[in-house]
Amino acid sequence: MVLIVIETKTGARGVAPAGASSSAMLEYFEGETQATLAEVVNGPVADTLERTSVERPSEAHRILEKTELPERLRIKAASAVDIALYDLLGKERGAPVYELLNHDPPAVQTELPLYASAGMYMQPEEYVRQAEMLETNGFFGYKYRPGIGPSDDKETMAALGEAVDMELMVDAHTWWKMDGHSYDRETVISLVEHAGDGGVYWVEEPVSPEDYRGYVDLNRYAPTAGGESEESTEGLRSLAQTGGVDFLQGDVRHHSGFTGCLSVAEHCKGTSVEFVPHNFGTWLGLVANAHLVAAAPETELLEYPVFQEDPTIEAAVDPGMYPFDLAFEIIEGMPNIADGRLTVPDDPGLGVDVNFEVIDEYPFIDGPWTEFHYNK
Repeated sequence: MVLIVIETKTGARGVAPAGASSSAMLEYFEGETQATLAEVVNGPVADTLERTSVERPSEAHRILEKTELPERLRIKAASAVDIALYDLLGKERGAPVYELLNHDPPAVQTELPLYASAGMYMQPEEYVRQAEMLETNGFFGYKYRPGIGPSDDKETMAALGEAVDMELMVDAHTWWKMDGHSYDRETVISLVEHAGDGGVYWVEEPVSPEDYRGYVDLNRYAPTAGGESEESTEGLRSLAQTGGVDFLQGDVRHHSGFTGCLSVAEHCKGTSVEFVPHNFGTWLGLVANAHLVAAAPETELLEYPVFQEDPTIEAAVDPGMYPFDLAFEIIEGMPNIADGRLTVPDDPGLGVDVNFEVIDEYPFIDGPWTEFHYNK
C-alpha cells in the first residue's frame, strides 16, 4: 500500500490510503509499480500543493489539474489527497467524515453490512469450507475468484449454492486476466448464464473493462457488477449509463476520493444501478470507504477483504486468502466489526489513528505485489 500524509502549517495531519490494489492494477495495465505513485505524490503533487490553502477538498483537484501528470496517475494521487484533506477537515471541525459528506442525520447509516471478499483459485470443496465459516461469522455475502477451469468453476457455483444461504458474488476478473489461457466468449457466456441460473447476487467484471458491449450482452443472463478498473468518475458514469451493470464499484482510493465517489453515488440515486464501493486492501481503506457508504444515498453494502489470521473472524480453519499483516497493523486498534457488520467510527475525521511504526517494519520492495500462476 501507499500511505499519504498531509500536514498543515500548524502541524495537524490528515492521512489517506493509496496504492494497494490500485497499484496492482496499474502494474497490470501500464507496467507501473507502487513506487510510482509514492514518487508522484512526493514530487510533482507535493510541489504543486505545498504552501497553498484550500477552503474545501474539492479545490485540491482543480489545483492538481495544473500538473502535467498522466491523467490516471493524477487521479490516483488526487484521490488520496482528497481523503487526507477530509480527514484534516473532520479533525478541525470535530466531526466524522460521514457528517461532512451528508448533513442530513436521518440519511446517515453507520451500521454497515459487509460481504466477505475471499476465495482465490481453490478447489470447489475449499471454496465451500471457506464460505461456510464466513457465513457463521454473519457476513451478508461471499465473493470469490474462480478461474480454475470452466467445469470446476461451474461445480464450485453449484456446490456453494447448496452449502450456504448467504448471497454469492462471483469475481470473474480472472476470466480475462489468464493471459493465453483466458476463456473464450462462448465459455464466458456459459459461465455467466450458469451463475444467473444459480441465483448469484452478481458476476463481477465478466469482461475486460473497456468492453461495454460485453457487459450489456452478459447482463441478460445474470446481474453484473463493475467499475473498479475505470480510470475516472466520468468512466464510472459512462459504465452506469450503458445499462450493462446492476452494481457500480467506485472506490475512494481510485476515483477522486470522497468528492468524486459521492458524486457518482448521487448519480446512481433513483436509477436501477446500485453503488457498492470496491474495497480491497487495508483497514485504513476499509474505514475510508465506510465513511462514504454511511453518507452516500441508497448505498449500504461494503466489501471486506479477508486475509489470513484476521483478528475479527472466528473460525476453526483460517478462511483468509493469503497473509497481509500490514492490512491490520496500519491502524491502532481494530475496526468495530460484529456479526458481519461494521460500525463506522464517529471520532473526528476518519476516526482512526495510523500506526506509523509500520513504515519501518515494512520497507518498500519494488515489483508486483503478488503473482498468480494459472495451470488450466
